[in-house]
Amino acid sequence: MGLATSQYRKVEPARIEQRAIERHRVLLQRATVRRHGKQPVEAELVDLSVYGCRMDAEQDFAAGDRLWLRFSGSQPVAATIIWSESGGLGCRFDEPLDRILFRALTLIIC
Repeated sequence: MGLATSQYRKVEPARIEQRAIERHRVLLQRATVRRHGKQPVEAELVDLSVYGCRMDAEQDFAAGDRLWLRFSGSQPVAATIIWSESGGLGCRFDEPLDRILFRALTLIIC
């Protein structure tokens, strides 16, 4: 009987949240999203980290799409869509956000 002689190890509960870096609520929710060679689309910024963000947009996007994001009159930020579902999308920035821009967009003080 394998059951009596088997050893079981404790396993940590599965993490639903797979991000290594905490996301923060944002002060400014308006943003624009633009694919290369296309017109900008209005979007709502939901949460943010220095490495990525989650947004809601009225247009459908696909995972792997390359984008330019613009927050509050900032310079465009290059990003790649990691996931897209029902108008929501998760983006990873090509470079970490500038600390000053991150502070301006979030509710926390870095």
